[in-house]
Amino acid sequence: MKILLTHPTSNEFNRAAALGFHKSNVLSEFHTSLAIFPGSLLDRISRIGPFGELKRRSFDPILKPYTRTWPWHEFGRHLAKKVGLHDLIRHETGIFSVDGVYKFSDIKVAKALKLANRLGATAVYAYEDGANASFKEAKRLGLSCFYDLPIGYWRTARRLLDKERELWPDWSSTLIGFADSEAKLASKDEELRLADRIYVASQFTANTLKDYPGSLCPIEIIPYGFPTVTDSFKPATNSLSRRLKLLFVGGLSQRKGIANLFSAVSSLTHYVDLTVVGQKICEACPALDAALAKHRWIPTLSHAEILKLMQANDVLVFPSLFEGFGLVITEAMSQGTPVITTERTAGPDLIEHGKNGWLVEAGSTSSLQEALENLLYRPQIIGEAGKAAMETARHRPWEVFGRELAESVSKHI
Repeated sequence: MKILLTHPTSNEFNRAAALGFHKSNVLSEFHTSLAIFPGSLLDRISRIGPFGELKRRSFDPILKPYTRTWPWHEFGRHLAKKVGLHDLIRHETGIFSVDGVYKFSDIKVAKALKLANRLGATAVYAYEDGANASFKEAKRLGLSCFYDLPIGYWRTARRLLDKERELWPDWSSTLIGFADSEAKLASKDEELRLADRIYVASQFTANTLKDYPGSLCPIEIIPYGFPTVTDSFKPATNSLSRRLKLLFVGGLSQRKGIANLFSAVSSLTHYVDLTVVGQKICEACPALDAALAKHRWIPTLSHAEILKLMQANDVLVFPSLFEGFGLVITEAMSQGTPVITTERTAGPDLIEHGKNGWLVEAGSTSSLQEALENLLYRPQIIGEAGKAAMETARHRPWEVFGRELAESVSKHI
């Protein structure tokens, strides 16, 4: 019994899944748009400055025999973005848009399933927005369909975030999820309907599926893993006289609660330094531009640079209003940087409030400000929470996530 794993653009949790399936001897094939292996031409190209971001598509060489790629749409997306051909990457309609890459990959996987089935594949494991065609073909062939929902269900997102457009009208342009077409939303629902088992990484994501207008297959929660724990931990200085160094990492959207963050620190400007790492979701948001001008803003950094920056700050503040997990939470904790986050992330699955981090109410500026003020008055708890966060991370490396996912899937093939 074998699994065909597919993810058009791949990421940390998908790579961990691929390795977990391989180590459990259930991986049949791995399909993605672009994959870089050590010593390959793409590997050499990725070492050239302008192409450095391609390194994010690097994989363990052990996966090379299983990997099938469809690179041209993804190459087109990166090229169009760099040279400013915005029509080609326009949301949903652009041939090289993210949606275009996902649809192209999904169709390719669907066409490859018949042969994969002959070679031993008995199941497909796919992710949101990239499973519709492949699941339909899998059903025709009698294959099991495993669905991974990394971000919460869209109906819940709209219900919760629609309130933000009223509360923070100047930030509404950053809530781009409302731009999804009816066809795209219907496709999301169809993927869920076709699934035989749904995997999510947090209790919050599982709870959002209660808004699905129909019956669903079983849902299983398997939290993601943590990066390697740093061996150069330096606890925060316990001093009331030093400014508190805060860090935010993520897309610059009110979905991440950034308006609440900027508002919370506005009355603490003499006591905190805020660094913001992330790209603008849209260009037409004067409120965001004004807020960024008051703080240190870094549009993009490599993964290694982000981890290093986390070590240099006291606390990661991640007040997201709708998050399937929030990988920056585990990244910061692994570096000894405790996290302030909300109940609409994986925070409640990973953080024991007051011990290895802090939980605040999503969308509550006052709750966030109170948490920051508590750290200003009691800076000694930052180092204590950082040490506890690292211990949490040590017990759940990415390998554990991959193994648990493979064990679960193996039971249901």
